[in-house]
Amino acid sequence: MPMSSRNRSRRIGAAAVAAVAVAAIGVAVQTAVRPADAAAADPYAFKNVQIEGGGFVPGIIFNQSQQGLVYARTDIGGAYRLDTATNRWVPLLDWVGQDNWGYNGVVSLATDSVDPNKVYVAAGMYTNSWDPNNGAILRSSDKGATWAVSQLPFKLGGNMPGRGMGERLAIDPNKNSILYLGAPSGNGLWRSTDSGATWSKVTAFPNPGNYVQDPNDTNGYLTDNQGIVWVTFDKRTGSAGSTTQTIYVGVADKQNTVYRSTDGGTTWSRLAGQPTGYIAHKGVLDTSGGFLYLATSDTGGPYDGGKGDVWKYNTATGAWTQISPIPSSSSDDYFGYSGLTIDRQHPNTLMVATQVSWWPDAIFFRSTDGGATWTRIWDWTSYPNRSFRYKMDISRSPWLDFGTNPQPPEVTPKLGWMNEAVEIDPFNSSRFMYGTGATIYGSTDLNLWDSGGQITIKPMAPGLEETAVLDLISPPTGAPLISALGDIGGFRHTSLDAVPATMFKQPIFTSTTSLDYAELNPSVMVRAGNFTDSDRPNDSHAAFSTDGGANWFQGSEPGGINEGGTIAASADGSRFLWAPKNSAVVYSVGYGNSWTQATGIPQNAIVESDRVNPNTFYGYSGGSFYVSTNGGASFTTAATGLPTTAKFKAVPGAAGEVWLAGDTGVYRSTNAGTSFTKLTSATAGLNVGFGKAAPGRTNAAVFLVGTVDAKKGVFRSDDAGASWLRVNDDAHQYGNIGEAITGDPRIFGRVYIGTNGRGIIYGDRTGPQPSYSVSPSASGSRSASPSASASASRSPSTSTSPSRSTSPSVSVPAGACNVAYSVTGQWGGGFQGAVKITNGSSTAVNGWTLKWTYANGQVISQMWGGVNAQSGANVTVTNADYTKTIAANGGSVEFGFLASWNNSTNAKPAAFTLNGTSCSVS
Repeated sequence: MPMSSRNRSRRIGAAAVAAVAVAAIGVAVQTAVRPADAAAADPYAFKNVQIEGGGFVPGIIFNQSQQGLVYARTDIGGAYRLDTATNRWVPLLDWVGQDNWGYNGVVSLATDSVDPNKVYVAAGMYTNSWDPNNGAILRSSDKGATWAVSQLPFKLGGNMPGRGMGERLAIDPNKNSILYLGAPSGNGLWRSTDSGATWSKVTAFPNPGNYVQDPNDTNGYLTDNQGIVWVTFDKRTGSAGSTTQTIYVGVADKQNTVYRSTDGGTTWSRLAGQPTGYIAHKGVLDTSGGFLYLATSDTGGPYDGGKGDVWKYNTATGAWTQISPIPSSSSDDYFGYSGLTIDRQHPNTLMVATQVSWWPDAIFFRSTDGGATWTRIWDWTSYPNRSFRYKMDISRSPWLDFGTNPQPPEVTPKLGWMNEAVEIDPFNSSRFMYGTGATIYGSTDLNLWDSGGQITIKPMAPGLEETAVLDLISPPTGAPLISALGDIGGFRHTSLDAVPATMFKQPIFTSTTSLDYAELNPSVMVRAGNFTDSDRPNDSHAAFSTDGGANWFQGSEPGGINEGGTIAASADGSRFLWAPKNSAVVYSVGYGNSWTQATGIPQNAIVESDRVNPNTFYGYSGGSFYVSTNGGASFTTAATGLPTTAKFKAVPGAAGEVWLAGDTGVYRSTNAGTSFTKLTSATAGLNVGFGKAAPGRTNAAVFLVGTVDAKKGVFRSDDAGASWLRVNDDAHQYGNIGEAITGDPRIFGRVYIGTNGRGIIYGDRTGPQPSYSVSPSASGSRSASPSASASASRSPSTSTSPSRSTSPSVSVPAGACNVAYSVTGQWGGGFQGAVKITNGSSTAVNGWTLKWTYANGQVISQMWGGVNAQSGANVTVTNADYTKTIAANGGSVEFGFLASWNNSTNAKPAAFTLNGTSCSVS
């Protein structure tokens, strides 16, 4: 995929051990995190909106001893394991959260051939300042179901230049407690002797690399030394349980690209006679024949590379043979080589791919005689015609044609680009997979290549979702979801569980940066986005639809616009407001036939529309809020003093109601931005969205990516921000989220979450349906120019109680009930509690009242699952509508609450009565 969208996360023997060890580091950290201190949880089930693929897959790793065990690594979307039962990829790093989001950048992955349950990930997104954390080694003993973390004293770059080279992380195939890691940034070679728990630098290794893509790059992305790029063991030089003696290491140094140790890593030397002038992207060892194969390129990739060679090294004689299908000396070589694989069933059979051959397509080469001769996956006949040893079937993911209709010699779909991962199944010579900048492709009839037939290449990415999501809308009618994505434009999802047939077209945006629909006329939509202007000089960066996103057309655009920015449709769809990046804000009456510059609002403001009043638009920039009441023609400055970084949305069905989520808090306005109230219930926000109101409510459900009670997560409020329920959990954090979130106006509780590399996630409630009677206002102090300081209070405001049932009349036999009371979280001044009532009788309880007495002055301030009435120390809780019935013979209900305490003693109640009957206490 184009570099512009992927170069930054959108938030951005024992003796040998003694010889190489330097101060060992590493701390094991379990991924389980305790529950939030105060924010209650609402259970949810999460799934991906189906797209399948959408990003760069730089590594595919087969386990060499267990058939069917395959992993894939991505540059910003974590790691996956292939489930052989369903033939779908299973994400392994969804537990990565906002504080360690860089762990979703996987620079290398290693699967253990001695103990296939073990898998390791070298994680870290960037080696420059963009990622605030150092890299880490993630360790799993159950194929990625759970992980421990060993932090490193340097950064790793899963989304840095050179990320397709590798694998940098390798396990000794004889003694699997030994691992090596090739580090970037001049940090050299590292080793672990305790299965990855601690690491030390191999001080004897002589060369940390020196290749830098662009030493003059001012943002530090291209200036990094790409370092040590692969490690390969010669299994023949060890035995089970003993250290492998011969190890080959690839270095990003064009004059010294391969090193070897023959004494288990104690000493190292440059491999004699090696080729120079290029970087060895891959080093693959044929242990049957004793040959080391190299694929080299003049750059580190993955987007560039203009020359390269393929080499064969005889490990017994030390002889080097150039076996390039097209040698670098030829004018026909306009590419480097990278993806390299051996058929382990037939070791003289190997394949290599062009690192980047943009035109007319990628080329795969295949040899069955150890590289003496080659055939290629397509050949020129008479220009512009080509013959093909393959056919493509993209029926599973038809959008992979990218909406193009190229002229020969180009075809659609293409074989791909950035082909750094090419692997033949070590147990099945007919099956291979390869990664591209958009998906995983592969074939299960590879044997046909050698017999003169055509192999069939298909997408092999089910379950692997790697899109970067920039915006989402869920209109009240039509398709339930429209998405704006980086690198592949976006989609209209008529079904969340089916891959869309096509991406947005007419015009095609490389990345769609903003979406909107007319709230009162939802069939009218607008989008803005980016593309390379020189490729399509007559296209606009804004497009319109009048049929709910099924078809699109473009209008004109003012001069000088190069990127999409943000765009908004008026409530009735009669006019549009557009803030292109680094250009003046403009408005149009109609569908962009002409644009007029707006006044009173700065460039690069975020713009949105009021969802009721067609003449009202809003803007936000640098802590100031702007309002237009004349259709975007002119703006006045309204509230100031808001967070300097924030996102905001207007509420459907509520004229003048606007919510703003920023790094210092969450704010709400009910007077069209004249003033904002800062909520005391949430201390920070990344983004906010709205969905269908809860049963019995009239106010929209509010979804927040933010911080509530010191816990970062995704939250929902059904009472206008008075209280929040956490809807995600620690297993579903998805790393860097917050660029996009919205609820569904048709299904209460449904939330759509945009991730940066894990696609679009949608969640639905799985718990009992709540019931409410009225819609309260959010608490907080009002000011025209609110303070930007974070609230110190951790005690949420009291929410309006759920509807109360009639007084219960069902008696409970003595001793037939049990109450379990627990404090689930506690902090200065407050705590969270949970109560479970179990009915041990043979009769269902249909309506209940539970009573207890506090001994230490505790006072309940908020409750869910029940209705609280407290008088002094005496607490009376009556069921909510949806917790009314306690089934017989061990049935149970639960409710939770927030309360204050005296910071000294918080004793549990000693006795409980249910409908007047004493209960046992556990």
